[in-house]
Amino acid sequence: MKTTLIVILLLAASNTFMTIAWYGHLKYKHVALITTILASWLIALPEYALQVPANRLGHGHLSATQLKVIQEVVSLSVFAIFAAWYLRETPTWRTAAAFLLIIAAVALVRGDGKGTTKSPGPAQEQSSVLREPD
Repeated sequence: MKTTLIVILLLAASNTFMTIAWYGHLKYKHVALITTILASWLIALPEYALQVPANRLGHGHLSATQLKVIQEVVSLSVFAIFAAWYLRETPTWRTAAAFLLIIAAVALVRGDGKGTTKSPGPAQEQSSVLREPD
């Protein structure tokens, strides 16, 4: 449970940077596009510095599918807060329904099994390649 919490916190921080990088410039349409692109790239750099460790720490404790669904929930949650607070966009009932569907997706993948399966070693890979088809 502790690992999952750390992963979620890293993903929340990561997605905060990415949301600002992707949408923060919308209030500054008077600024040159190349300037906003460069600023967005600089803001996005910490996103990768947080996302990669989150996935590496989480993988093995959670499956890659579980990590991705958690990331999507966190991403959309961060965006909803950002859109309401920074962009002053009011969420609708459709927004709430969409979030409920995403939460349902989390519930669906939650039972997909913890951890990952190990890939076969080189000897096992070679033997399966050399084996004649059934």
